[in-house]
This record gives sequence, structure tokens and C-alpha cells, in this order.
Amino acid sequence: MKYLLIMQVNKEILDGLSEEEQKFVMEGHGGFMKTIQDSGEFILTQALGAPAESTVVAGTGGAPAVTDGPFIEAKEFMGGFYLVDCASKERAVEIAELIPDARIKGLSIEVRPVVFSAGAGL
Repeated sequence: MKYLLIMQVNKEILDGLSEEEQKFVMEGHGGFMKTIQDSGEFILTQALGAPAESTVVAGTGGAPAVTDGPFIEAKEFMGGFYLVDCASKERAVEIAELIPDARIKGLSIEVRPVVFSAGAGL
């Protein structure tokens, strides 16, 4: 089963990390990716720009409205994700626990099952 491991980012938390903690997170992703590539569970990963770089296309009941910036103001936002294919939700949670962000207070990983996939060889 496929799971999206969504990295919930809080810029204030990231900005407050020491150099050592920043290095732990950045270098940790390389090791994490190697681990899940070696296990055959890795499909893909993407990092996303900040919400301030977003454009929102919203339904209005007529022509969609297009605005700059995020839909809502929030301290936490989706900073990126890993898509994995593993045997169970329990295994997806185990994999999420290996992401270095999960060890930093104030950051989190959301584990969400994928119910439909198409394109990019999925």
C-alpha cells in the first residue's frame, strides 16, 4: 500500500535550530532516503516552496478566483513529502519515525494512505 509521509514544517522552529540540529536534519534526509531505497519502499520525494510563494485557485460557484499566498495563515505547513510503498500502516509509521524531522520538537510527519495513483509510472 502507498502512503504519503507529509513533513509539516514550522519556520519559527526551523529558524531556531542550532547549526548542529540543522546539520542533523539536512544530512539525515540523505541517510533516510538510502534506507528506504535499499528496502525497496521508496517511490519519490519532493520539497515544496514556502506558502508565501503560493497561488490559490478557489472555487466561487462561477469562474475560479486566483489569489496570491496561502489559503489560510498557519504556523505549520506542508514543506515536502515522501511517497512510500510498504506492507502496512504500521510500517509506514515506522518509516515516518526514521525521518529526522520527527526527532525535532515542533515538527511532525503526517502519515496518510494514498487511495488513488496515476501518472509517473505509479
